Amino acid sequence: MKTGSFVAGDWYSPDTGKTIRNINPANTDDIIAEFGAAGSDDTERAVAAAMEAFDSWSKVPGPERGRLLWRTVEVARRRADEIAAMMTREIGKVQAEARGETAKGINVLEYYAGEGFRIEGRTSPSEVRDTFVCTIRRPIGVVGAITPWNFPWAIACWKIAPALVAGNTVVFKPASITPGTASLLVECFEEAGVPPGVLNMIVGSGATAGQRLVEHKAVRALSFTGSNGIGMALCDTAAARGAKVTCEMGGKNAVVVLADADIDKAASAIASGGFGGTGQRCTATSRVIAHPDVVDALLEALVGKAQALKIGDPADPTVTMGPAADAEQLKTDLDYIAIARAEGARLVHGGGRPAGLDMGYFVEPTIFCDVDPGMRVFQEEIFGPVVAVSTAQDFDEAIRMANAVEYGLSAAIFTSDINKAMRFIEGVEVGMVHVNEPTIGGEAQLPFGGTKATGVGDREMAKEGLNFYTEIKTVFINYSASSERTMIR
Repeated sequence: MKTGSFVAGDWYSPDTGKTIRNINPANTDDIIAEFGAAGSDDTERAVAAAMEAFDSWSKVPGPERGRLLWRTVEVARRRADEIAAMMTREIGKVQAEARGETAKGINVLEYYAGEGFRIEGRTSPSEVRDTFVCTIRRPIGVVGAITPWNFPWAIACWKIAPALVAGNTVVFKPASITPGTASLLVECFEEAGVPPGVLNMIVGSGATAGQRLVEHKAVRALSFTGSNGIGMALCDTAAARGAKVTCEMGGKNAVVVLADADIDKAASAIASGGFGGTGQRCTATSRVIAHPDVVDALLEALVGKAQALKIGDPADPTVTMGPAADAEQLKTDLDYIAIARAEGARLVHGGGRPAGLDMGYFVEPTIFCDVDPGMRVFQEEIFGPVVAVSTAQDFDEAIRMANAVEYGLSAAIFTSDINKAMRFIEGVEVGMVHVNEPTIGGEAQLPFGGTKATGVGDREMAKEGLNFYTEIKTVFINYSASSERTMIR
């Protein structure tokens, strides 16, 4: 793994005098690496390199740009174990989840490699005689990709890949606590032959390196994943200067469990969605809304699933739940647990730090019940392994409760009644709906994103993700004997 930033085809260590320490959250004595922290001058350097490279890269045929991604796929497959091991050590992902994220990012790269052949416009009949009309899609220019720490490989892949295949050049600003995984991704592109300046990476803080990227007039589009506060401020700044923006932000995802549900299946899905990844997913299951007839059985089954988890250092392949990402996230988890107890929610399981794991940022999988919709644990995103269980007397109340938050990313329902499943699909205010499976997950060929406070701008992945990085140009070709344009017959 190389350390530092990558600009115009070269790795270098910024000379700001500041460093970013890459720390293992499962063992804080383990310092993985130190990166020189990029500042606003480094952002300027990266944007300048991307501007210089844009003209030549945008003229490369789409299929050839796709072949760069395909070569990157081949490199990433060969280095998949190294990539997964870095995520395990850097962010505390258990090994199965790290391997899964690695495979997901490779799938995204593979999908967009093929999209190089399908950057499509459309033809339409003209209102004018002897005139051919069509649309074509053209790259935007320099684009910025700002990625979070919770999926440092997959999310970076699904921002960078469509941007590059569409003909843009990229300045990539990864999260400061996951520079190792970001560096490995850039190394894969470098080995695959990405031309200098086409892909640039700056490793620095959001307040300096990231903010300059948002403000820079030459950056024509920005794709951001992270918190609502930062995302909305970014959107205000970038949109005010006319940049194209997409932001994927928070989630407070609900699972509705009806009286006819398979309880063990629902409990397994809730445990997977709520405690997998230590709850550090925007699609994590944070709320459960159950029918009173099944809530006790569901709680018993869910506690059993939580008790079966093995918490510890994910360097151990038998560990099934790792640590919080850093000290700040651990504090957030513990603060929200204290708030829930103070507001009157009943603690059913967990609620503290597990014994014997003082060297890392570990927290127990935690379950609350008797949660009222007005409680903060019901309303606010925690981003940790905390599941709040409420009851709804009937189906209509369950939908109202599912919709009674500001977010709208993902939701799931467990039922054997197809009519209610379909009504739920229509009525729940989210961008992604699951029936009889967890709230988590996405696929490269399907759009990813949400409604309400969760999302601003276009969806990511699939054709929608590619379209965000292009502009439509409408073309009129007059093949008549006259240069006039008239609809008079």
